[in-house]
Amino acid sequence: MRVIPGLEVLMRDGLFKGKKLGLVTNHTGVDFELNQNVDLLLRQGYRVTTLFSPEHGLYGDHPDGHLVEGHRDKTTGIYVHSLYGATQRPTRDMLKDVDILVYDIQDIGARYYTYTSTMLLCMEAASSYGIPFVILDRPNPLGGLEVEGNVTHPEWISLVAGARVAIRHGMTVGEIAMMVASEKGIETPKVIKMEGWTRDMYFQDTGIPWVPTSPNAPTMDMAILYPGTCLVEGTNLSEGRGTSLPFQVIGAPWVDGRRLAEALRREKLPGIAVRPVFFRPAFSKWTGEVCEGVQVHVIDPKKARPVELGVRILFTVRDLFPDDFRLRAPGATGRYFIDLLGGGPDLSEALQKDESPDNLLESWRSQAEEFAKRRRDFLIYD
Repeated sequence: MRVIPGLEVLMRDGLFKGKKLGLVTNHTGVDFELNQNVDLLLRQGYRVTTLFSPEHGLYGDHPDGHLVEGHRDKTTGIYVHSLYGATQRPTRDMLKDVDILVYDIQDIGARYYTYTSTMLLCMEAASSYGIPFVILDRPNPLGGLEVEGNVTHPEWISLVAGARVAIRHGMTVGEIAMMVASEKGIETPKVIKMEGWTRDMYFQDTGIPWVPTSPNAPTMDMAILYPGTCLVEGTNLSEGRGTSLPFQVIGAPWVDGRRLAEALRREKLPGIAVRPVFFRPAFSKWTGEVCEGVQVHVIDPKKARPVELGVRILFTVRDLFPDDFRLRAPGATGRYFIDLLGGGPDLSEALQKDESPDNLLESWRSQAEEFAKRRRDFLIYD
């Protein structure tokens, strides 16, 4: 028995046939047999008039942060408007030939992923133009029970923290959209629910093939760790980009991998194991240089607490290698990138004040508990 995603429910039931559809999607919008959604819809007689793509583009071939231009889809000839380029939300002109705007992208289950922000901006645009917004729901790869991490401060909303949710929110994109729409007082989207998904399911339980959600999300182990190891992006440590194990190997030329592994083992973090490694990134930070660090292995995904893992890695590296560890310099906004990821200044302040991670983690646990209560009314799966 496998989970049936919203895309397959839509096609089986023939919903919205005859309407002109705008489709917000990318390479992850596939059925169980890995057929692309736009091809399937056109084959079944749906009228897909316009395509919209998020970060990494329609085909998932652009690197992180790379601005994407509009173009015509090489297979269908339909024009693809980029929502990660000159604009981040559909304009009225882009939607002039659209009756219903449909969203179908596989998420990764962590707040940092810009796909969720793109979805919410599309929802707001559709509401403002009086166009129905439909979400073809898909599984949260990390399940729907566990919640971890802080909640975004209102003034820190950005593309990498697009909603006031916990870092590991335990919600599907449909549930997030319904919550945000209610709290902002905008038109509630129509969510085409999955069939067969329950909150205790991780992606490997769904029976659905894993399609890498972005260029550096090759495996389910990466997805499990990402809510924590993504925080490494905000420092001068390599998060493993440019290797075959992005977000699974962490290090730098100045790290002693054995010391780091031994220190992390003393933390007795559940569901994971670490070992010292050497690696040489082919691109991104420390390109071509030999780095030492650790590889994080997922032993039991349902016991792993990736946000705590990520925080403890950062504080441990700070304590072991204080002369070398640095936060990435603030950008044009004057804000540290680690704080954009963290949805507020809590993390950088704690790291720079030489505080223990325990107080920060306790604060984040309290915020996660409050968020778990806040989300209850919007959960549509058992």
